[in-house]
Amino acid sequence: MARKLKQSQIKALVKRKGIQKHGNSLRYKMCIKKGDTVQVIAGDDKGKIGEVLATLPVRNMVIVEGVNIVTRHMKPQREGEAGKIDTREGPIHASKVMAYSKKESVASRIGYTFTAEGRKVRFLKATGEQLD
Repeated sequence: MARKLKQSQIKALVKRKGIQKHGNSLRYKMCIKKGDTVQVIAGDDKGKIGEVLATLPVRNMVIVEGVNIVTRHMKPQREGEAGKIDTREGPIHASKVMAYSKKESVASRIGYTFTAEGRKVRFLKATGEQLD
């Protein structure tokens, strides 16, 4: 979040589904995990497919390979060293990505089910494919 929240604001937000208290801030419950293949469904990079490199549950964002490329201009750190232009992936909001099935080539929502052994697993609702 951009600004610090008051305790009363945190208590009000925690009542919403998918938001948990985390110290003096919030943490969002995310269906997308590191290593998942996702498709961007909104924004400038709409339609791009990539793998999730990292999740940021405090900000409800993910970093996806090849999506939201940002440019950083770095000053030289020592005398005689040249400056450089660094490009890397920036974070994108988790609501703008959707799990993607490589087999069926379709984006899908994520559901939860239990296996025969009683283990809870994630699956794609469109194809029934298990993710975990």
